Amino acid sequence: MNALRLAPLAVLAWIVLLPASALAQQGTGETIQIGLSADTIRITSDFSGADLTIFGSIDNVDPAVAREGGYDIIVVLEGPARPVVVRRKQRVFGMWINTESETFVNVPFSYSVALTRQPQDIAEPKVYRQLALGIDNIYMQPLDPSLDAATIKEFTAALRERKKASDLYSERPGAVQFLSQTLFRATVSLAPDVPVGTHRARAFLFKQGNFVAQTSAPLVILKGGFERRVYQFAQNDSFFYGVFCVLLALLTSWLGRVIFRKE
Repeated sequence: MNALRLAPLAVLAWIVLLPASALAQQGTGETIQIGLSADTIRITSDFSGADLTIFGSIDNVDPAVAREGGYDIIVVLEGPARPVVVRRKQRVFGMWINTESETFVNVPFSYSVALTRQPQDIAEPKVYRQLALGIDNIYMQPLDPSLDAATIKEFTAALRERKKASDLYSERPGAVQFLSQTLFRATVSLAPDVPVGTHRARAFLFKQGNFVAQTSAPLVILKGGFERRVYQFAQNDSFFYGVFCVLLALLTSWLGRVIFRKE
């Protein structure tokens, strides 16, 4: 398994194309492929974000459509799904406190989108809704199915805004560029707080406003260096890790009393 250490610079994924798992429309011959140079990326504690460049190609291109710029591509890098709690804060007696919360399950921790153009110039909104494609179309399932629609809409909107504010959800029109009639390059963002785990890169092909095909490839992000060893220790030997943390806290407290003890 290849490994690549990220710096706060662009990370290139060269054109080593994976077998396509394309879902093409009936009667359409085009398929799409994407490729990564490494299926694993390691990040360290000083990681401050980076760009990941993914290369791909379109097979069975219609030359006439290509010359007219009729093809568009959207690439998504979606992080692992996790439960998320959204809390509402209200001012009570002059203090801001949490008064209500909702839990959503299987929410992508990160979601970075790269497009050839503005989304409204590629396809109709209903197409994105059908594909669950785009930040505003991510399905967020509430833990409590009895919630009313207005409450769900309010809390999901707040969740999306918080994700955008932390750069975990991002959208970059113009970040997919055609290098030729068949080859393209997409640049997606890795936020400073990008989670470890298995991410999924997906590419969607559109032809003159119609969805044609899609494909995907996995990408594993791991901690590197000392942080990785601590993470593995915590995951593999959780009991001894807990004991170690308690002993370390006691030692730190004792040293603090010794150092700052008044004479």
